[in-house]
Amino acid sequence: MKADPSCVLTGAHYLDGNHACAEGGIAAGCKFFAGYPITPSTEIAERVSQRFPLIGGVFIQMEDELASMNAILGASWGGVKTMSCTSGPGFSLMMENFGLGIMLETPCVLVNVQRGGPSTGLPTLPGQADMMQARWGSHGDYEVIALAPDSPQESFELVIHAFNLSEKYRMPVLVMTDECVGHMTEKVVIPPAEEIELLERRYTDKKPGEAWPYDPSEDGISPMLPVGKGYKFHVTGLTHDNRGYPVINAEAQEWNVRRLMDKVNKHVDDIIWLVEKDIEDAEVVVLAYGISSRVVQPAIARARTEGIKVGQIKMVTVWPFPEKRVRELAEKVKAMIMVEMNYGQVFLEMDRCIAGKCRSRLVGHAGGTVHNPFDVYNAIKEAVK
Repeated sequence: MKADPSCVLTGAHYLDGNHACAEGGIAAGCKFFAGYPITPSTEIAERVSQRFPLIGGVFIQMEDELASMNAILGASWGGVKTMSCTSGPGFSLMMENFGLGIMLETPCVLVNVQRGGPSTGLPTLPGQADMMQARWGSHGDYEVIALAPDSPQESFELVIHAFNLSEKYRMPVLVMTDECVGHMTEKVVIPPAEEIELLERRYTDKKPGEAWPYDPSEDGISPMLPVGKGYKFHVTGLTHDNRGYPVINAEAQEWNVRRLMDKVNKHVDDIIWLVEKDIEDAEVVVLAYGISSRVVQPAIARARTEGIKVGQIKMVTVWPFPEKRVRELAEKVKAMIMVEMNYGQVFLEMDRCIAGKCRSRLVGHAGGTVHNPFDVYNAIKEAVK
């Protein structure tokens, strides 16, 4: 099916965050979506199901989240950009095949619109308690990239960014939004297609018979092999060699796992995206991500009017965690405060990096609503006593 150019959105629109995620996928060139309905992410799938037929894409409602994750991995190896969406319980089901995507080094994007848990929890209310699962939800050693938008505009932009990262580093990338961002409606500006910077898939320049799916490369990220062009290759979730064939020994395991970790760890300065405000003179720094990074702003503004030198770091990239920056600031400030809708999942990483060099404080709760800014304000005042 050919795309109808008149169906590609540009200009200013009023969209909720979920619809903005769908439009971000379309703008990024995604042409395959497999998913299963789950609150509060369903609007992404609904929007895609309506829009993809108009732009030459394929939407499939799968029987469950396990199959959905598998489908986008297979379609990606078929040569198209792919994505899915889910929320807490579905995210848990996807973790096995998310790990498969890590081991197969498969580009794709998964959006998790977080709600309160555990188990079925709060289907219609917000949470941010899937963040540690995003980092360690699958078994084994690996690295992950996870982004956290704080608005519908960022939802659109970060889905595009996630696709670019997935292609550059040849891996699944997570967009960890939440119910508040997913369901809030704001102005979203969609630029013309020619103004959107897209990173296309890197394929081998070797001839069939001379290239394998995991050939070593200078930057540690192997180019992929196109299907239907005469290349013969095998991929498996088992520990494998550069041909993709299983090799079950310690040497092959070291080769596999080291590459999965190095291709992120050696590029953290390029991957990590932070937005800093009033950090230069700060004695207290508030870290937050997603909707929480907006909720903290009135508290910070009030504290500054009272002469408290407080700054903010909005973590657009949550994983990999900005260890280097946190360690730098811990040497200079009196306290660092993490604000998140959980009981300390990302805070534990901040506290580990601070290593006692300054005070560390958590402002957290179990989800269901955003923070009261007064709780953040009181934490700031307490931190400078």
